[in-house]
Amino acid sequence: MAVKLQVPPGEKIGISGGKLAVPNNPIIPFIEGDGTGPDIWKASVRVFDAAVAKAYGGKKKISWMEVYAGEKSFNQFNNWLPDETVDAFRDYLVGIKGPLTTPVGGGIRSLNVALRQLLDLYVCLRPVRWFKGVPSPVKQPGNVDMVIFRENCEDIYAGIEFAAGTPEAAKVLAFFEKEFPKEFGKIRFGTTAKTGAWNQAAGLAGGNDSVQVGVGIKPVSAAGTERLVRAAIEYALREKRKSLTLVHKGNIMKFTEGAFKDWGYALAKSQFRDQVVTERESWILGNNDSKPGISAEENAKLIDPGYDMMTPEQKAKIVKEVETVLKLAPTHGDGKWKGKLLIKDSIADITLQQVLTRPKDFEVIATLNLNGDYLSDALAAQVGGIGIAPGANINYVSGHAIFEATHGTAPKYANLDKVNPGSVVLSGEMMLRYMGWTEAADLIIKGMDGAIGAKTVTYDFARLMEGAKEVGCGAFATEVINHM
Repeated sequence: MAVKLQVPPGEKIGISGGKLAVPNNPIIPFIEGDGTGPDIWKASVRVFDAAVAKAYGGKKKISWMEVYAGEKSFNQFNNWLPDETVDAFRDYLVGIKGPLTTPVGGGIRSLNVALRQLLDLYVCLRPVRWFKGVPSPVKQPGNVDMVIFRENCEDIYAGIEFAAGTPEAAKVLAFFEKEFPKEFGKIRFGTTAKTGAWNQAAGLAGGNDSVQVGVGIKPVSAAGTERLVRAAIEYALREKRKSLTLVHKGNIMKFTEGAFKDWGYALAKSQFRDQVVTERESWILGNNDSKPGISAEENAKLIDPGYDMMTPEQKAKIVKEVETVLKLAPTHGDGKWKGKLLIKDSIADITLQQVLTRPKDFEVIATLNLNGDYLSDALAAQVGGIGIAPGANINYVSGHAIFEATHGTAPKYANLDKVNPGSVVLSGEMMLRYMGWTEAADLIIKGMDGAIGAKTVTYDFARLMEGAKEVGCGAFATEVINHM
């Protein structure tokens, strides 16, 4: 069924020379969302309109255009994600959405992922900060102030996998067995013979007539890595952040996650050389600053404690690295490297520990899709949960961006005017800032600070805050507006 969208009076946001051209009356598509989505959207849009009106005295105003996806779309048009919705986000560049239900049955696995893939929204941007007074399970949540750049289109979220026992999975396994026998040998139960032997050893009957192995493919490319890391570095420099950490599992997945790390470092050094310093370079330059006249070999011993046990070839490689870094002296020497953006890397598992124990060590994080999924939710838990965590999916080249709630639909609370609208409110704040309407965005932050500081909050915060006044979704929006 064709979907006829009601286009309000207004103008399209454009892009010129890599910069958004935002009119005073931009048309912005929105999806209100499923479950609690309508309650949250009704509250959030009031906050957005109030902030814009207060900031610009009526000179600017958003023209909201509803588009459809999820249950509401399916119920009205028998289509979970109409082409008209995708076209609207494509044509109008910037949009916002509430939480969406995952479709039941075949077809689209995730509406959120589908939109990201269709519009090539390669950055999932997740800022994580604490609002004073928000209940937290950690002692010093104020130390958490990070921005995650999560790669959005590759890694396992590319969705390339084959169900166990299907002809497709069998075909992939047969290909591996023929073309890559060594790697195939690592698939423990990749043949009926292996499966049967295991069943027999375990005393299990049957199960020898088919191979139950699901197969997935994890693509990670240089181009995909570079555009993500470039966006993260540009953000860090623009916002005057001190460090950017490449988070990866390259110690195990050397040619995907490890390549992500290597490509990230290479991009930083080739395209931002005068503005960045890698952590390892900082050690070499620091040694040279603190010990004038130190030889390249002595410097190598300081940055690699195992230097004396290396082969001559390995030693020569480290010494050459030191000599190459010291050529940066005109731009980085004599302590000048301390004012550069520090590029470093961290293994994903230790990162999940250190964002808890040493959060000040992390400012901007660039990482692959699955790592970013884990990290963003783990960090959100420290600052109030995903109910208040904003998110955005952005293509910095084309200008396309969809800002979204990061939580689920919570259908049991639907139409109760109960839930916290903070995730969508703060996603809208990100949207306004992305559009260059920073005055309105600042007012939303001020309003959120004020409402939470006054302990006039929704049930999720009220039950954990001493002396809090519990209000509904709409009333919380009113409090945010009153504190602007």
